[in-house]
Amino acid sequence: MNEKDDLPIEDEVTEDVEVLDAESEEELSEEEQLKAQNADLLDKLQRSLAEFDNFRKRTAKEKADMFEIGIISMAERILPVADNFLRALNAAPDKEDNMYKGIAMIYKQLEDALENANITPIECVGLPFNPNLHNAVAHEQIEGEVENTVVEELQKGYKYKDRVIRPSMVKVAN
Repeated sequence: MNEKDDLPIEDEVTEDVEVLDAESEEELSEEEQLKAQNADLLDKLQRSLAEFDNFRKRTAKEKADMFEIGIISMAERILPVADNFLRALNAAPDKEDNMYKGIAMIYKQLEDALENANITPIECVGLPFNPNLHNAVAHEQIEGEVENTVVEELQKGYKYKDRVIRPSMVKVAN
């Protein structure tokens, strides 16, 4: 007889249960390890996806900002040309001359191109003086005008969306 046969049945059952418990603990331990590893990998994946999403949003914003900077830079170079066209129109003695009409058409086309790029003139005449939009270069005492009202625009100001590219040069009533 072997030793196992000498043991009472209760001891044999207890021994078998202990062996099963040890095997279960190993399996459970492996299962817990796999669950922990799975949770760790899932966390890494979620973090990577979040980082990529943030990267995508950041680069889209940077791209939009660079586009706006480009438009504003272009406008700063073109606005003096528009000013010169306007001066030529204002200085022309004969408004019926073909040269005048040609310059007027080119000026209108330039204004339309600026407006299509969301570059719009700043309205100012008759409005209260706003130092964020207007640059007062002259003050004049005018009867019947409300104080700090813009009475004349000396040079057009422009803005891109809500951002001022160039303030309007104006004359203000005292």
